[in-house]
Amino acid sequence: MDDVAIPLDAETKVAERPDDHKTELRLWLRIFTCKVLIEGEVRRRLRDSFRVTLPRFDLMAQLDRTPNGMTLGELSQRMMVSNGNVTGLVDRLVTQNLVDRRPSPVDRRAQIVSLTAEGRKAFRAMARANGDWIGEIFANLTPGEIDDLMRLLDKAKASARTAIARREAP
Repeated sequence: MDDVAIPLDAETKVAERPDDHKTELRLWLRIFTCKVLIEGEVRRRLRDSFRVTLPRFDLMAQLDRTPNGMTLGELSQRMMVSNGNVTGLVDRLVTQNLVDRRPSPVDRRAQIVSLTAEGRKAFRAMARANGDWIGEIFANLTPGEIDDLMRLLDKAKASARTAIARREAP
C-alpha cells in the first residue's frame, strides 16, 4: 500500500504531500497575477493617454536617468532585452523626435542615445501620470501595509536570488 501514488488533483491535501509547495505556488501565482493586472492597466493608460507603449516608456525612463545618454548596448543591458529590440524602439522614438542618436566619441561602432528636449518633456509628463496611476492602484493600502509588503517582497527577492545563486554554483 506504501507504493500507491498520491493523485495530483485539487482534492489532495497539503498534509498528505508536505513537500508539494502548495503555499509557495499560491504565493507565486498571487504575485504574478498582481504583476499582470498592474502592468496591463499601465500599458492601457500609456496607450490611451500618450499613444506610447510600455517598452518605449521604459526606454525613455532609462534615458531620463542619464542626461548624457548611453549606448544601445547599455540600454539593452539595463532593460534586459536584446540589442535588436532596443534598436527597433530607438528607431521609432527617433522618428517621433523624442530620442536622438549620435556616434560615440570613443567607439565609432557604438551610438549614443539620449532624449531630445521634446522627449524629456514628454517623458516627464508620462512619468507624473504613471506615478498618479500607481498611487491610485495602491490607494487601498495603508502606508504601514505598503512598508510591510515592501519588506516582505525584499525578503522574497533575496530568497529567489539565493536559490538562483545556489543552483548556478559549481
